[in-house]
Amino acid sequence: MTAPDEMILILAGKGHNGDDAISAAAQLTDRRVELIRITDPVSDLSLVREVLSRQPGLIVDGLFGIGLDRPLDAGWRSLIDAVNQSKYPLLAVDVPSGLKADSGHPLGSAIRADVTLTLGAPKIGLLGTNAAQYVGRLELVPDIGLVPCPLTGELVWAVASDYRGYPPRRPAGANKGTFGHLVVFAGSPGYLGASVLAARAAQRAQPGLISLYTVPPVYDATASQLQAVMVHGWTPTSRWPNNVTAMVVGPGLAAPDLPDEVKAEAVNWWREAEVPVIADASALDWLAEGRTRTEAIRVITPHPGEAARLLHTSVDTVQSDRPGALRELSRSYGGCWVVLKGRHTLIGTEEGSIRVNSSGNPYLAQGGSGDILAGYIGGLLAQPELQRDVGQALCYAVWQHGAAADHLTDIRRNWIVEELLEWLGVSQR
Repeated sequence: MTAPDEMILILAGKGHNGDDAISAAAQLTDRRVELIRITDPVSDLSLVREVLSRQPGLIVDGLFGIGLDRPLDAGWRSLIDAVNQSKYPLLAVDVPSGLKADSGHPLGSAIRADVTLTLGAPKIGLLGTNAAQYVGRLELVPDIGLVPCPLTGELVWAVASDYRGYPPRRPAGANKGTFGHLVVFAGSPGYLGASVLAARAAQRAQPGLISLYTVPPVYDATASQLQAVMVHGWTPTSRWPNNVTAMVVGPGLAAPDLPDEVKAEAVNWWREAEVPVIADASALDWLAEGRTRTEAIRVITPHPGEAARLLHTSVDTVQSDRPGALRELSRSYGGCWVVLKGRHTLIGTEEGSIRVNSSGNPYLAQGGSGDILAGYIGGLLAQPELQRDVGQALCYAVWQHGAAADHLTDIRRNWIVEELLEWLGVSQR
């Protein structure tokens, strides 16, 4: 975040959080470091402002840690406000000072960090939607010398090391049939790009075959953009391939005059197909609550707005309890897998652990990003070997999707969504 000639301002409070910040100062031997120990925020404010006037390249916040449980007084609020108003990059140690660690709510005022480097394990409050404006990007340092905890909670933080060796090596004697045949049912007038993005993303997962079915008015424009993908114009009399191993339905099926038969076909696949079905975008609004075919793999990929419609509630309600919303979605729609998109996308079902994705950034908020994720998930779940552990396949897809965005953002911030396709499945950071 800084260059060798830039100054780093470290603000250290009285407690152990301040001790951590002071310890970090000793390690920054190749940077100019200004360390201010804050004992009295009122008398120290003028010094802080003087150093801020020298334009630090980074401010390290070590004022308060997880033990803070009382509202900050006027002196502390003034100091924190001055730091926030400086607009210089901010890194918070463990928890942004002033934020309640178990709820994510500010105690009067709180540091608005660009990055929070939390220690040991993510604090539950840092994951809340309301905390995002204070936490920024959440990074974890898991090994800080603590005794390993033998217990696990409902939420599991998913990181790059969880996917070492995944997907598994392909057998030397494999052929196209070994890796399945994905059908993508997508695209309509005005929305054909979604089908192309989904199909291309599926290619990055490398299933054996991909067939894209789209409505006749956009067949020519769609087929001209794809090569290895087999493109078909769908009609109510179309016959599906007899070797299908998974289906993605929904991307770009949003034209207002879409034939009712398209919706009926999508719903029939969701209810009856023996193979995995991934419902995304418009298809989510067509699903009926209740059980589907026993033991069949079903996945839905809603963003918060879609989740709210599925649950007949508000976006605020979904965002106030994202794990609870995921559980309710899974229960309502046949025990399906749910990929609840957003900051720290959640992956899980009505029972068991919920994986919390650690990759990704706000630059993923572009049209087409979700189509890419749905297609990539489909490409993975079309492969019979990867169907053995649906949760791992989903978590890997979500993590790679976010890691590709992180890589692109490191290079340049004006990247476009099509560029995600180049990096799916590449990142191992």
